[in-house]
Amino acid sequence: MERVRRVNLKTECHNTERVILISNSLNAFIKAFLKEMGLPSKGLNSHSLTGDGSRRLFIRIIPLNNHPSFVVMENHPDDEHQRKENLAYLMIGKHLFKKGLPVPRIYRSDLANGWFILEDMGDKSLQDYSSQHKDRVALYERTVENLFRMQIEGAKDFDTEWCCQTKTYNNFVMRRQEADYFRDSFLSNYLGIKSKWPELEDPFDYLGSMASRADNHHFMHRDFQSRNIMINNHKIGVLDWQGARLGPLPYDLASLLIDPYVDMSAAEKEHLYRHYLVLLKDTRSEWLDPFEQYFPYLAVQRNLQILGAFSFLSMVRGKTYFENYISPALNSLYHLLDDLADPGLSSLTNIVHSLVIGSIQR
Repeated sequence: MERVRRVNLKTECHNTERVILISNSLNAFIKAFLKEMGLPSKGLNSHSLTGDGSRRLFIRIIPLNNHPSFVVMENHPDDEHQRKENLAYLMIGKHLFKKGLPVPRIYRSDLANGWFILEDMGDKSLQDYSSQHKDRVALYERTVENLFRMQIEGAKDFDTEWCCQTKTYNNFVMRRQEADYFRDSFLSNYLGIKSKWPELEDPFDYLGSMASRADNHHFMHRDFQSRNIMINNHKIGVLDWQGARLGPLPYDLASLLIDPYVDMSAAEKEHLYRHYLVLLKDTRSEWLDPFEQYFPYLAVQRNLQILGAFSFLSMVRGKTYFENYISPALNSLYHLLDDLADPGLSSLTNIVHSLVIGSIQR
């Protein structure tokens, strides 16, 4: 059995120390990289970084003498999914960086062990910035501009063989990984109301059929929200692209605007939505009408996914802090369905209305 070295790492979010076991081989991997960069490998300062809903381990490595810091990510390929996820992370990350898009550089990787050494994008997320600054709209405008550029440039020469889940955002994803996820994880498991929801079959099918009409040949991040967007010296960086694939333009913008981590006003959302439409019109005006037509359906799809994910992470993974965002996410879904007012979604709308008007209890 390989030996491990015990390293005291300060946990960023709680400012307490905990011991993480780093294998000798990972330690050697890190030291070899530092030597290659001409940096000292002794006396390193190491801090753990929170991984949110992920099982991945993140460690910030800080060399001596004010050298730049780096982030080490470990996602050990224990199964086929994680193996594919690591390959997607590497290939898509290199692709986006080569395009000059705002993702961290991957300096070194070892797919067999699931190790990556990355450019450090700092500690402050867009969520953090939004809670501390009143001038967040200007930064969000720049974020929207970066998103649009990523959607267009990222699609060029994108190889769908890199994708770890599906090659495109399709009806299967909409139904199984979003709508059914909402039904099973949120309604049945988290709220514990009942196990069978036959009344949702038709609205889920209808929702998927409408959302599927959007052109799905653009680069799609699929988790473009404030915790995955870093702000470092006024520069924007995007993280967690491993779930990317080809998909429709509205989805990632919807992810940003309905993000439950940030309490954004209706006026702010409308302003940023219009800002995106200007970019779209200036690039390809013929994309404008279909974008506006299918945006609300894709926003509902994303909102269902959010509620399913938060419920799963809270109940199954024990990450109960995600419960803080379930109520905002449910209110967001309520308003999306209310504004859409589509009779084809009436059963879903009625259920959500009853949950918001009443109280959420398990």
